[in-house]
Amino acid sequence: MQNDELIWQNININFCSYKVKAKQQKQTFCKNEYNVTGLCNRQSCPLANSKYATVREEKGVCYLYMKVIERAHTPKDMWEKIKLPRNYEKALEIIDKHLIYWPKFTVHKCKQRYTKIVQYLIRMRKLRKKNTKKLVSRDLKMEKRESRREAKALAAAQLDQSIEKELLERLKKGTYGTFTTFTRMFSRNLLMRRKKRKRRKNPNLLKISMKVIWKILKTTHWKWRWRLLVLRKKLK
Repeated sequence: MQNDELIWQNININFCSYKVKAKQQKQTFCKNEYNVTGLCNRQSCPLANSKYATVREEKGVCYLYMKVIERAHTPKDMWEKIKLPRNYEKALEIIDKHLIYWPKFTVHKCKQRYTKIVQYLIRMRKLRKKNTKKLVSRDLKMEKRESRREAKALAAAQLDQSIEKELLERLKKGTYGTFTTFTRMFSRNLLMRRKKRKRRKNPNLLKISMKVIWKILKTTHWKWRWRLLVLRKKLK
């Protein structure tokens, strides 16, 4: 048999895992999910009362939980669960019906708890309808990494463009000799668009002397040297 007074004396004086003491206030609170008031006292304690009832909310639906002390040997089946309707008046009638011979304190606190749950559910529904701002987390490490990569890519692109411009200016001035077909080698878009048929039709355009290529390789950047070597293989 369960002795409520003995359990409460043990919980009140000794240790209880659900007990929380506030520093600012002298009041002691209870963390047990089945507690009606949230306070740690003799009437509100769900462990030290064999006849106990509470109201809980699960996924927007309210339930009335009643403790059946005869099932104390199986704690998972100890609480009887009754679903409460959305209609406020009908739900109060069900609470009165099931707790007809229970203490007035328990009935009053169950109704009070149910009213508070209904109020915050209504507020939640109203807030969902409003167009509120959604907070999204930012990955600052990823943003910094991407900004560095973008800066490096821009710097590399500007370097390639400046080298290409300098080479084209030199070709226009005639520093590498007098020829007109070599300028087409440095335009990437034209090389990509050219097809095998055009190369077969105009083979004279791609005939460039090896002396001119080696002369340019000595005075150009290492990147352009590599590109010219690739072009040389393609010409073969």
